[in-house]
Amino acid sequence: MANSSSSTHFLLLPFTGTGHLQLLHFCLFLAIYLAALLGNGLIITTIAWDHHLHTPMYFFLLNLALLDLGAISTTVPKSMANSLRDTRDISYAGCVAQVFLFLCFISSEYSLLTTMSYDRYVAICRPLHYETLLGSRVCLHLAAAAWGCGFLYAVLHTANTFSLPLCQGNALDQFFCEVLQIFKLSCSTSYLRELWLIVASACLFSVLFVFIVLSYVQIFRAVLRIPSQQGRHKAFATCLPHLAVVSLFLSTVIFAYLKPTSISSPSLDLVLAVLYSVVPPAVNPLIYSLRNQELKDALRKMITRCFQEE
Repeated sequence: MANSSSSTHFLLLPFTGTGHLQLLHFCLFLAIYLAALLGNGLIITTIAWDHHLHTPMYFFLLNLALLDLGAISTTVPKSMANSLRDTRDISYAGCVAQVFLFLCFISSEYSLLTTMSYDRYVAICRPLHYETLLGSRVCLHLAAAAWGCGFLYAVLHTANTFSLPLCQGNALDQFFCEVLQIFKLSCSTSYLRELWLIVASACLFSVLFVFIVLSYVQIFRAVLRIPSQQGRHKAFATCLPHLAVVSLFLSTVIFAYLKPTSISSPSLDLVLAVLYSVVPPAVNPLIYSLRNQELKDALRKMITRCFQEE
């Protein structure tokens, strides 16, 4: 196909050409997807059910779970369906929707993680001002700002990406419609405008990451003053995994989009995409929520109540 600008579909990367390995890919993605659905679904249901969890921290966790569900549901089900049907097709409109929704959910999630680090900073370092700085109206505004920034970011990137003339066919070397792979189909110089937008985005995300790190540095300094060794261990066990997840997400995204072309390969691109698009929504419930004793107690009470009613 000489020019895919008028194409009605794209071709996604098949994980493998053999039926047995395609089935393995389907089963692996299905297990990850079900784990994400179960973990995030339990968090949403528990927080909504237990009024004791209607606090700023759990409000942000509920929004995080919603974003995780949206992000993984945008990419994984289509890939699984293609494996079962032994096809690579995705419609042009489906590709546009996938790019927009994925960028919206992922960028909103990163903004929300920045907000959550501020929430933890206020809770630990300025507890007397917590109710003032993070009242219900402020929390609603912060959550709305995170979702709104993600929406605007997705609109900008999607509009720029699909305004590029595509001259290199319609085959994408990825299991979902990734912006970077669409660039590779564009004409030689037409992608520079969007490339500068990605560089600017990487700088912005790095600034937000510095804000997250500084927040946790202040938290760690406050935690080190806690006389109880058990209390310090609990705080570090909570905060360090948070930083690890954010670092994994940001480092893989930046490396995937800004790595030199000399080390680029389909297998490396695939691994990086899985690390930043599939792994975080599946592990975030374990890292941020299901290790929380208060949330686990509320979940246990909710399950017990359900069995008693039956």
